[in-house]
Amino acid sequence: MSEKVSVVTLGCEKNLVDSEIMSGLVHQRGYTLVDKPEDATVVIVNTCGFIDAAKEESVNTILGLAELKETARLKALIVSGCLTQRYKQELMDEMPEIDGIVGTGDFHRINDIIDEALGGRKPIYVGNPVFSYEENLPRKLSTPRHTAYVKIAEGCDNACTFCSIPIMRGKFRSRSIASIVAEAEQLAAQGVKEISLIAQDSTNYGTDLYDGFKLPELLNRVSEVPGIAWVRLHYAYPGFFTDELIETIAANPKICNYIDMPLQHSEDAILKRMRRPGRQRDVRELIGRIRARIPDVALRTSMIVGFPGETEEDFARLCGFVREMRFDRLGVFAYSQEEETPANRLPNQLPDEVKQHRASALMEIQREVAKDNASKYVGRTIDVLVESYDGRSDVYVGRSQFDAPEIDGEVFVSGIRADIGSIHKVRITHAYEYDLSGEGIA
Repeated sequence: MSEKVSVVTLGCEKNLVDSEIMSGLVHQRGYTLVDKPEDATVVIVNTCGFIDAAKEESVNTILGLAELKETARLKALIVSGCLTQRYKQELMDEMPEIDGIVGTGDFHRINDIIDEALGGRKPIYVGNPVFSYEENLPRKLSTPRHTAYVKIAEGCDNACTFCSIPIMRGKFRSRSIASIVAEAEQLAAQGVKEISLIAQDSTNYGTDLYDGFKLPELLNRVSEVPGIAWVRLHYAYPGFFTDELIETIAANPKICNYIDMPLQHSEDAILKRMRRPGRQRDVRELIGRIRARIPDVALRTSMIVGFPGETEEDFARLCGFVREMRFDRLGVFAYSQEEETPANRLPNQLPDEVKQHRASALMEIQREVAKDNASKYVGRTIDVLVESYDGRSDVYVGRSQFDAPEIDGEVFVSGIRADIGSIHKVRITHAYEYDLSGEGIA
């Protein structure tokens, strides 16, 4: 009997790409992919281990799916991803329900692991995370067919004191330009119109393979792929954001005027303890250059509050910085004390209730900023990628180039008939905190 396999993905978009490759390999082997774990004979849980909340979600998901062994047809429960890379033996020792484990550098061997798990051998495939796929691996998209993520590099060399990514994903290693463009061509042939380039540190792309920063060249090469309308950039490390990159985004109409650049904090003392590049003055200058050359750019960033030693004064200045800089999109994270990271050993760790209070307060400030920022679109005509149709309200739901999939706002469009995945001109009539609405232009 052909096995039925379900892949459950937790965590970030990089994990999502790994899951899609595992799904492609499983499908290529002849197994049947199913959406619902309760219909599967094999379940793969691709876990996140970045912060405590993510680890807790991963463990709870594993335990919940393990119950299917009693109530459904499940024969093998396989766990992959960052949690396994970091805690392989602990998971096997403490969770006998697991039938196999695969790390972040071995997911391309998923079919061997399934075979061994079904044979009762409880395999552990967790080596050094050095794999970075160059070959033409199969991939089954789990995103809507018009949009996809493309991973341009693995790992990270920046050694921020709060971050466990190098432990779980290894050293920074770029894929070749040729392999990325080839994947973009394959995706375009499947109907993908928007490609989001992702890496833990995208601005460092190519420095390990070529003679310098190659992200501008990569962006231009991907944008030349026939059928690709939008190219979006995620996780741009501020320390390597060059003027050439700014000019490339400004000059190429296919590259979205959208920059996802995690800053993590505003205060120099905190940035130094985080081991982040530059200081607030450098960040201000960089943002000034970006906005001067790309006036309608949407800037997304993230901030960590409650880092060890963050005083009330530090937090107050961070709040003032967010009000002043008026980021279009902002994610706020309460600092999570992660074992094996340098920040775990820093003095003056703050209570959880203080961290959570500060996170809520900063998000409230950003809510006010976002609502005010959204009003600038009223009266403008912008391109919208149509993603769904709401029959009850007779409106289409889509995104502009200023909104990334899943994490940002939406645009509600009336007055047109459109195909899902098509791009339409929309005149914006209303703005909300994070979303817009408008009339389609025939």
